[in-house]
Amino acid sequence: MSINPYAGSPFSYVAEPAVAPYSIVELMPGVRNLCEYVRLVPGERVLLMMEHTVDPVVVQAIAAAAALRDADVRILSVPPFSPGGWDREASYAIETAAFHEADVVISGTWWGEVHTAPLFFDQIKSRSSRFLSLHMTATAGALLTGGRLPAEVFYALLERTLRQLSAAREIRVTSARGTDVTFSGFTFDPDPGAMRPGDWRPFPYGGANFWPSDTEGVLVVEDSTVTGVPEEPLRITLEGNLVRKIEGGAAAAQLRRYAPGGFYMRHGLIGLNPKVRLAGGTQFEREKHAGAFYCGLDGLTDGEPVTTGPGFAHCDCQVDRPTVIADGEVFIEHGRLLLLDEPEIREVAAGFGPPEVILDDNPVMILPRRYTGAR
Repeated sequence: MSINPYAGSPFSYVAEPAVAPYSIVELMPGVRNLCEYVRLVPGERVLLMMEHTVDPVVVQAIAAAAALRDADVRILSVPPFSPGGWDREASYAIETAAFHEADVVISGTWWGEVHTAPLFFDQIKSRSSRFLSLHMTATAGALLTGGRLPAEVFYALLERTLRQLSAAREIRVTSARGTDVTFSGFTFDPDPGAMRPGDWRPFPYGGANFWPSDTEGVLVVEDSTVTGVPEEPLRITLEGNLVRKIEGGAAAAQLRRYAPGGFYMRHGLIGLNPKVRLAGGTQFEREKHAGAFYCGLDGLTDGEPVTTGPGFAHCDCQVDRPTVIADGEVFIEHGRLLLLDEPEIREVAAGFGPPEVILDDNPVMILPRRYTGAR
């Protein structure tokens, strides 16, 4: 059995530990960053769409911060969403109606929009709401760690990443467990920073997202939406951006059942936030850690990749400590994001505190409140 030291199988918020009521004090730096990231202004209608199992202290922290900014706050407690269209007959009429009336939506779901047609990206873009998603991250741990990184530091890392990788011809990802996969013909999400009507963004802010037109090689999955942490190596062979072979015991059988018609490579993400957890973090939290990598497989529709709608068999696959090479130049080395040592990044970080503290990628060492972005 292979053991992943960072997390167990994904389930839902019901499996996440609750925190004591006074913990709300320690969550506020992260929640303040959340409100600034979504550009919340007085008088806006804010919908907190939180699954029933989200920790009430987390909900209260976000609601209180929004109310302090004189927003018109509504809290909607909803049943957990199912992954990848597993429950396609579920009605989301109430959620959709509330979403349509909000200026800002803060969504605390486990699977959320990526897996749900009425709240998929095309629906968000057609509305005037600004949609902030806490996919698996509506937790005290996520707000206390990744949420504390000043947004300016993240965007310095993102801008530098896009400058280097957008011009690359190919990106190769390898790992000690056997991943060796090469992406090419990719398009990066520019993510300009300030949220606009129709925007969807994750929180904590996390990485550089891209869509490849070709993927070749072998992906060894360390954790995934469908399988959790596999009991034995789960190997996925890709050719021409399509999954050609899935090997690895029970986990392989589970993945094949999830999309009997096959998979293609939809997107990848390179983690950039040094304060996001690996140890103890959920999959969608760990993917954002500086130096991590994950990619999303999607089910084929009648044998073809369809990118205009939700992937009803979307499966996210995690690689915690990869090596990433762009056109022969090392970008991440065994999980260490080399940009954290760049002078221009350290100069931005120095505006908030000691760069060696702000950019340290050991999130067990919580970023002190005075360095979290408050002026």
